[in-house]
Amino acid sequence: MPRLTLHSIRLRLLSVPLRRPIVSNPTVGRYDAWPFLLLDLTTHEGVVGRSYLEPYVAKSAPYVIAAIQSIADALKGKPLAPLDNYRTAMQTMHLSGRQGVGLVATSALDMAIWDALAKAADLPLAAMLGASTGPVRAYNTNGLWLLPPERLPDEAMSLVAEGGFSAIKMRMGRADFAQDRAALEAVRRAVGPGVRLMVDWNQALDFGEALVRLHALDDEGLMWFEEPIVFDDYAHCAQLARELKTPIQIGENIYGPRSFHDAVQAKAADLYMPDLMRIGGVTGFMRCAAIAGAAGIPLSSHLYPEFSGHLLRAAESTQFLEWRDWANPFIAEPFEVKDGSVIVPDRPGAGLAWNEEAVGQFLVDQT
Repeated sequence: MPRLTLHSIRLRLLSVPLRRPIVSNPTVGRYDAWPFLLLDLTTHEGVVGRSYLEPYVAKSAPYVIAAIQSIADALKGKPLAPLDNYRTAMQTMHLSGRQGVGLVATSALDMAIWDALAKAADLPLAAMLGASTGPVRAYNTNGLWLLPPERLPDEAMSLVAEGGFSAIKMRMGRADFAQDRAALEAVRRAVGPGVRLMVDWNQALDFGEALVRLHALDDEGLMWFEEPIVFDDYAHCAQLARELKTPIQIGENIYGPRSFHDAVQAKAADLYMPDLMRIGGVTGFMRCAAIAGAAGIPLSSHLYPEFSGHLLRAAESTQFLEWRDWANPFIAEPFEVKDGSVIVPDRPGAGLAWNEEAVGQFLVDQT
């Protein structure tokens, strides 16, 4: 393992316009642009590790920035060893709580540290983790929000064509269930039987409504029902998983490997998809991958396709990478998508570099 010591960090908040705006249920809302928090971690040895966060709400960024800076200040001049650094950061949260902003900040630094170490070793991150680079099966999540059903067929066909995808995700949770069914029928007619469909409810339903709607759709041959109810209601999630033929998918809102293990122990879902920002970065994700692998549970990713691609190459029970291109406008070399797979490149680290001209265009003034 290369020896690196932290010199300094740089944090920048971006607001990047979306090609297809997010239009979801009232608890999520509408987004025409998406916030990104870029982290550049510079070492005394001259290696720069990079990562980014997607904080959902731009107004929360100052709190995350302060937490990242606080942890980085404690690491200055010390050897960068991600497992040690992760353990130390988690220990500092024993009184304040092991979830929330502290873990989000830890995740950002953990990803950047792993990126720097892999670059110093002149290895792709996947290789640092004992795997190889190459394709990871993916589904396209870049659209099919809560739009009128008649607008969805053309968009669905575009999603398939963007990378030869054989799986795409659509959202449900309209006030009128008949409109949800009409949307599903419109998309299925457009893409045909050769394209698999995942359905994401974004926690829009109460348990009673979920029982009615999910049972009504249980014979539609969908890949999964994602977060139909509040994700941490493990007891009712587990009941849905027991009763339904269609798999239940959760995970993007779980904080840290311990909570992930709690969900698995509760049999809260059939499938899991950790989010790198909440799960603890590379270190947290790989610990969850070990839990899922040992339990024989299929594992997918949520957002962060560049880092996730490397981690899913190294995971035992990989199912799907969630592909979204929202960061492509400011990434110097976006990952290639071909034949329904994201190609993890044979570049040192996570393969991330910023297009600085674009970064300047999307930069949010925080003064």
